[in-house]
Amino acid sequence: MKKLLIANRGEIARRIIRTADAMGIASVAVYSDADAASPYVREAGQSVAIGPADARPYLDSDKIIAAARLTGADAIHPGYGFLSENADFAKAVRKAGLVFVGPPEAAMRVMALKDSAKAAMKKAGVPITPGYQGNDQSLVRLQRAAEGVGFPLLIKAVAGGGGKGMRAVHDAADFQDALMAAQREGQASFGNAGVMLEKLIQRPRHVEVQVFADSHGNVVHLFERDCSLQRRHQKVIEEAPAPGLSETLRHTLGVAAATAAHAIGYQGAGTVEFILDLDAVDASGDPAFYFMEMNTRLQVEHPVTEAITGHDLVEWQLRVARGEMLPANQDALTVTGHAVEARLYAEDADGGFLPSTGTLTALAFGSGAGIRIDTGVETGSVIGLDYDPMIAKVIAWGPDRATAIDRLVGALGGTVVEGLKSNRAFLARLANHPAFRAGDVDTGFIPRHAAELTPPDTVPEIALALAALALVLDTRPGGPFAGSGFRLNLPEERVIRLWSGTVAHCLTVRRAGTRFRLGGLDTVAEAGAVRDGHRIHLDRGGELVTADVIIADAAVEVRVNGQTYTLATRAPARAALAGASDGRLIAPMPGRVLAVDIKVGDAVAPGDRLLVLEAMKMEHRITARAAGTIAAVNIAEGDQVADGMLLVEITA
Repeated sequence: MKKLLIANRGEIARRIIRTADAMGIASVAVYSDADAASPYVREAGQSVAIGPADARPYLDSDKIIAAARLTGADAIHPGYGFLSENADFAKAVRKAGLVFVGPPEAAMRVMALKDSAKAAMKKAGVPITPGYQGNDQSLVRLQRAAEGVGFPLLIKAVAGGGGKGMRAVHDAADFQDALMAAQREGQASFGNAGVMLEKLIQRPRHVEVQVFADSHGNVVHLFERDCSLQRRHQKVIEEAPAPGLSETLRHTLGVAAATAAHAIGYQGAGTVEFILDLDAVDASGDPAFYFMEMNTRLQVEHPVTEAITGHDLVEWQLRVARGEMLPANQDALTVTGHAVEARLYAEDADGGFLPSTGTLTALAFGSGAGIRIDTGVETGSVIGLDYDPMIAKVIAWGPDRATAIDRLVGALGGTVVEGLKSNRAFLARLANHPAFRAGDVDTGFIPRHAAELTPPDTVPEIALALAALALVLDTRPGGPFAGSGFRLNLPEERVIRLWSGTVAHCLTVRRAGTRFRLGGLDTVAEAGAVRDGHRIHLDRGGELVTADVIIADAAVEVRVNGQTYTLATRAPARAALAGASDGRLIAPMPGRVLAVDIKVGDAVAPGDRLLVLEAMKMEHRITARAAGTIAAVNIAEGDQVADGMLLVEITA
């Protein structure tokens, strides 16, 4: 293997290039028009343009194989997503005389569909969740199967992943609507509308095991990861090893995962995912577990496994792909310390986790001992709707779990994202939550603790003081007081107006020698302040406070005492003040209208579905927030809508 083409983009392309360089393997990048200026394109030894600014070029196997031939690449690494689990692509690569860095096509086909995967695991003696995995996909058969499984149950697209094509159903009356939505999403995302039904585990933990196999018959596992912290069925925080498992259960999961890989003749990197049922505990206290699926590729969260084992998993992939034996046997693999990874997304975490798009006007990451950042973007990069909205993976390792979490929270606190909304503050609150720190996790963690994970309702005076002082000390060109003549020992006074939601705060800041006098507050009357980049060091009568204060276009973000407070520097628009009571439903994100369920004159009640939007291959249901009559419908099925567009008007 002398030259490797990476059939992917973003952070995973950079990750693979880094290891290829270290191994002396030349690298080739492919890129769409949208990615022409991306960091991975610059870092590759060669690069080839493959098409327009959307996802289609990365799904075009002919173009990718042609790029490999053009550049003289002798191997292709698919990364994850796109064509990484496409058996036809793997077959085409090998037929072209190239090395495919991945498993045999036969193993991929077995695990590609959840129903065939469960059948294979059942035969191998690996426990599977009770349910229906039949070929008869008629509505009558699925309804009958649903009655047999019982409610609550889970509908899953057989070709699904990442939460796409998945619906929980708690009542028989909701089954048909949920089934149709899952089938639509499966067809749109995977070209396969087939579904399977499973018993819904009420308190599940999502624990997965990293496996590796070579062409010489050797199979090992590299221990487990816990991926239970999820929103909308997609992982947010992952860690390794999984907290709170007995050594017996750890060993049993590892053996089951290795058995699964061996049973299908696997080679390369794979992840066997299990569901642990916390409501079904045996005499020893261990929960029951069931095989969920196998990802026949490298996982997004592989860095936490690398951190605790000290092994480069991409290097293992390349060595196995060129016919070598595994670099280590099971007895040589050990766990050192603990690692936690947070997925930093461009999304509105406080507005239903809807995707956010735009240009990253500033991007910087917290650093320190044990911190690793994997990112595919930089300041100036554009995040649109065509690709996954991940900005970066923030990974922290520590000698123990508490230290790893402390380091992760610190790195998130030092991270700056400007130009679009991100889930940074939400991740910091999530990682710092007492229940997470205690290891009390399951997949319902985020909705169960939603109230504690939302931004604080009230803003403390220390945060207001820090925001005001940061603004008057901001000397950047274009800053609010740049060139204003605020000088030491001069009695000039600045008036600072800030808004938390619709609540206005008016402060005055007056220089008093080397200190500042603040008006408009009850307690913080005088303070000394020093600004060092984003960091403010404040001394209020001997009490020292250090905080990060980020000044954006129309807001100030104050990070102090483990919390984040966002204060607007402009009065909220009248429309925002009106709230939801005016009956005007606005598009929460750009997207495509999949379905419109209402027409002018229809009566609706709170919670009634009005329409369905699709963004980033996920469906978003838009529902009525109050009772009324439909007065206007401004969209139709198939329309593309912009963020903020008026969709529907309802008269009370």
